[in-house]
Amino acid sequence: MHREYHRWHSPSLGRDMELLIFGWGGARVLVFPTSMGRYYEWEDRGMMNTWGEQIERGWLQVYCVDSVDAESWYARWKHPGARVWRHIEYENYLLREVLPLSQQKNHNPFLMTIGASFGAYHAVNFALRHPHLVGRAIGLSGIYEVGRWTDGYQDENVYFNSPCDFIPNEHDGGRLDALRRQDVILAVGRDDSLRYSSERLSAALWNKGIGNALRLWDGWAHDWPYWHQMIQLYIGGHD
Repeated sequence: MHREYHRWHSPSLGRDMELLIFGWGGARVLVFPTSMGRYYEWEDRGMMNTWGEQIERGWLQVYCVDSVDAESWYARWKHPGARVWRHIEYENYLLREVLPLSQQKNHNPFLMTIGASFGAYHAVNFALRHPHLVGRAIGLSGIYEVGRWTDGYQDENVYFNSPCDFIPNEHDGGRLDALRRQDVILAVGRDDSLRYSSERLSAALWNKGIGNALRLWDGWAHDWPYWHQMIQLYIGGHD
């Protein structure tokens, strides 16, 4: 399997960032690790083997990015406003550095974002904030509101990075058209304590005429063996 390691000093974040690329062509897939996870997490967990055929055949090219969660949402020692600002700098890193690299290496216009647990938040939030860039978003066992990381603090940056909050008030016609063209898949266990968040976001999207697939799995289903099954099932559609 073709594998590349990249590291550079990020102007957006002011520090070195690392990522891994798997594959040589096909749809570009931006993969986020779980909370405070690293860029090699999905490889270590065997997820690239799960996608082996799709990657080898050039159907998917996977970009596994690092997180800065410990400097943003999980940095309890910071003011909540500073936490979300660090997250915005991370988004700028993705927009201004990672995506241009992916476009330079692969001209396929279709981009997917995928993550599990807190990585699902990143994947779905990024997609819903930038629907003109992302064709499909897959959130596995995710949470899609950020109140528990902001200690009750609210500002515009917090609001516009909390999909369960900003989607119900989305009125921009161009953005709504782009969102309605997206393919959004939210998978979660019936017994997962985060199930409510997937259900809340799914309902908010449908209320705006934005189709999405909410998939409830039996049991807790919030662990890597389940995410292997989910990703294999949903990478190509809604089955």
